[in-house]
Amino acid sequence: MKNNFIKKSPVALAVLCFLIEEPMHAYRMQQLIKERGKEEVINVRHRTSIYQTIDRLHRDKAIAIQGKKKNEGKPDLIVYEITDLGRDAAYSWMREMISTPAQEFLEFPAAVSFLALLTPEDVAMLFQKRVHALENMLTRLEDELQTVASMGLPRLFSLETEYQRTVLAAEMEWIHSIIADIQNEKLRWSMEELRDIAQHIDNRSD
Repeated sequence: MKNNFIKKSPVALAVLCFLIEEPMHAYRMQQLIKERGKEEVINVRHRTSIYQTIDRLHRDKAIAIQGKKKNEGKPDLIVYEITDLGRDAAYSWMREMISTPAQEFLEFPAAVSFLALLTPEDVAMLFQKRVHALENMLTRLEDELQTVASMGLPRLFSLETEYQRTVLAAEMEWIHSIIADIQNEKLRWSMEELRDIAQHIDNRSD
């Protein structure tokens, strides 16, 4: 089985990369994701996502069961190890993810594409609310960067946080510009005007 038959995902990449470090059980992977702040860049909101991904990688022979570890008063923990197939997949995915931009369908740009259904005033208010949320996120990222720096860790361990900070700052700058253009009436629209434009385009295409 070639590694291109293994379903690629950020969670799967995390599992494989952890197992490249050393064999471990699912609970240890969850601990590492939290300890290393990986939940900021990997969607593990649902605890079952790790276990479902592990089951899938095991079926696809990207990982194998090494053994079991005693867990006092609870079922034994299954310890997994990476296979050659899984190792090849992890390195192949990383090279592809880093070098090739992916078409990611995010919620925010999808909603922005239908802003015409709202009034400019509504959009400005909602964007202000988003800016406030982004500011809180940015503050948290700045705190994380300072924590890493204070621990004397190499910059390598904070690159994903730096990237997030840069993306958030760029988004905030763009949103501020849209809010300003709405308030200065450089950006205005109404459903009536948009219907007239759509009708004009339809008439030209006939």
